[in-house]
Amino acid sequence: MSFFDKVPFNKFLGMKITRVEAGCVEMYLPMKEELIGNYFMGILHGGVISAMLDVTGGAMALVGAFRKLEHLSLDERIKRLAKISTIDLRVDYLRPGRGNAFYVVATLLRSGNKVAVTRSEFYNDQHELCAVGTGTYLCG
Repeated sequence: MSFFDKVPFNKFLGMKITRVEAGCVEMYLPMKEELIGNYFMGILHGGVISAMLDVTGGAMALVGAFRKLEHLSLDERIKRLAKISTIDLRVDYLRPGRGNAFYVVATLLRSGNKVAVTRSEFYNDQHELCAVGTGTYLCG
């Protein structure tokens, strides 16, 4: 999954993939001043939370789609999956993004021939659930 580490936006935010399994993808984000949305409270910007949910969900959709295409050559799989994109993302903010670091865990709800649906959970370093997201991704 080094592809996600090479995306300039992901690098700018500081996202790192920490776990990739058939049913789960996890990403980590250290807090830094540039990511603060509420300066007075020192709270992570909601757009960063949304981006983390989207990128992690997209990575999970990619893993699910990659496995469904095992019958194809590696080059053909990569060619098909290069077009993966977000169709829809719903985010529910549950509590402010306070902490020194954050992590997102995404699971696959459904992986069809063209579309995948994922659920992502955004936690702070105190293991408090701060936001959840449901993403729909074009992957076929």
